[in-house]
Amino acid sequence: MARNQIGTGVTVTGLEIDNKNDTNQIVIRNLTKNFGELCAVNQMNLSVGNEIFGILGPNGSGKTTTVLMLTTLLDPTSGTAEICGYDIHKDPRKVRESISYVPQDLAVDVRLTGRENVRMFAELYGVKNSREKTDEVLKILELSDRADEFAKVYSGGMRRRLELAQALVHNPKVLFLDEPTVGLDVAARQKIWEHIQTLRNAGMSIFVTTHYMDEADRYCDRVAIMDKGVIKAVDTPDTLKGMISHDVVTITISGTFSGISVPGVRFVKNEDDELIFFAERGDSALPLIKDALAEQGLRVIAMSVRRPSLDDVFLHLVENSEDTSPLNFRAFRSIIRRN
Repeated sequence: MARNQIGTGVTVTGLEIDNKNDTNQIVIRNLTKNFGELCAVNQMNLSVGNEIFGILGPNGSGKTTTVLMLTTLLDPTSGTAEICGYDIHKDPRKVRESISYVPQDLAVDVRLTGRENVRMFAELYGVKNSREKTDEVLKILELSDRADEFAKVYSGGMRRRLELAQALVHNPKVLFLDEPTVGLDVAARQKIWEHIQTLRNAGMSIFVTTHYMDEADRYCDRVAIMDKGVIKAVDTPDTLKGMISHDVVTITISGTFSGISVPGVRFVKNEDDELIFFAERGDSALPLIKDALAEQGLRVIAMSVRRPSLDDVFLHLVENSEDTSPLNFRAFRSIIRRN
């Protein structure tokens, strides 16, 4: 059950979503996409209602491919999905009229003012009273006082909010966000999520991909963890964290770790000089782990015990394979421009 059940058809700060039923806005059935011999998305089945639904996964897991299929920008190999009751195969136009998609790369024309950027989208969507609607969404996204400045002088966070304003100008029922806060500072990330929560509270369904586990834990009602095209688990963040009953032990060392054997303790990963273990009883395991490391001639610098996080669930479910994909220069340039 989602942590925040909100009634539909609610008006929030002038935004009204025409979503007066409790049915799922996104229903995915056996959705599959192959690129030659590579299966990017494999037999996906999901349903999403009035909630913030997050997809987590490493690079190449199929997150963006899924979003592209759901937004009718990429044809599935097999399977289908319905968005607001419209089939992505049979009624792609109706699907596009019901949604908005904010990609990871910037979609703002820096040669135009903020107001001109939003007004252009309003006219492309055929929005009636486009001038009034533009002013409305600029106010919602707290951009009214800077609306007549050129977008090239906006900060990364302001440009991302401007993209949201563009996406909202035609009152979509479902909003797809691909890495909405990548490259932003902490304050800008929080501001973006505040606006996303406002949209959910107004009755909109939000489908978001993100690499930030802390954001998914804090803001998403439900989370799906995806790896190599397959959904490994779907549930609320709290329920997913409950999958790991062990404590998480972190040890900072000096020296080369070669493995230890301690009853009730499982080694998870080694990052630089920091070792991560799962332990049945963390407090009791600490001295045993320290002694085992000392027998190898390693010096223990720091030790800590905590309860599991979504990062730990992610490591538990996803294969730990090195990302060998080439650098995406377009995405890299996008991140640099935001900063």
